[in-house]
Amino acid sequence: MSAPVKLAIYDLDRTITRVPTWSLFLLFASRRIAPWRLATVPLLAPAALLRMTGAIGRDDLKQVMHRLLLGHAVAPERLERVAEAFAKRFVARDILAGARHRMARDHADGWRVVIATAAHRFYAEPIARRLGVDDVVATDAARAPGGAILSTIDGGNCYGSVKQAMIADWLARQGIAREQARIRFYSDHVSDRYTFDWVDEAVAVNAHPPLARLAASRGWQVLNWRKGHQG
Repeated sequence: MSAPVKLAIYDLDRTITRVPTWSLFLLFASRRIAPWRLATVPLLAPAALLRMTGAIGRDDLKQVMHRLLLGHAVAPERLERVAEAFAKRFVARDILAGARHRMARDHADGWRVVIATAAHRFYAEPIARRLGVDDVVATDAARAPGGAILSTIDGGNCYGSVKQAMIADWLARQGIAREQARIRFYSDHVSDRYTFDWVDEAVAVNAHPPLARLAASRGWQVLNWRKGHQG
């Protein structure tokens, strides 16, 4: 029997990063693509309230935020330039040292390092490249017939149970059967319990209280890179 393919899969926001990325990216990009749209920032509060009350879903809020701050369509080359600039600045300042150490160790031990994130691919991939990550599973934006990147999501938002399904689909596209892989998964949030339950090694990182309780009940490894743990 051949050796299993070793995959170390990392969530992005608050797992390997000091801060969430989506709002920061939108503000950064809006200043460079359409500064006048920053005047719409106050409209985000009612949208967030609608999300909190359940009137709109997580995906809806994400698309509203995108449309308000970047517009419905952006030329891909323009967004690519902004995403590269954002990644350069963000990786220099906001990646946790423990995450860098663990990724390097996983690579050295022969693991293929993957980021699986609800973040949009157009800025998650530049971040991943700067970290030496091998592959990215992420939320995709829809494209107009001419190639413009739209504010609507194409397929699923890579969050919760959808993230687990998207990782499984990615694995199949790589030609790797689940039983051929040994998968280690790192995340800070209980919404990733579907992926934690599906993998071989669950590692709760910087866990918020619900995940900390779940990890304790399941006997999962727990790390806190915010407190300097490297594991």
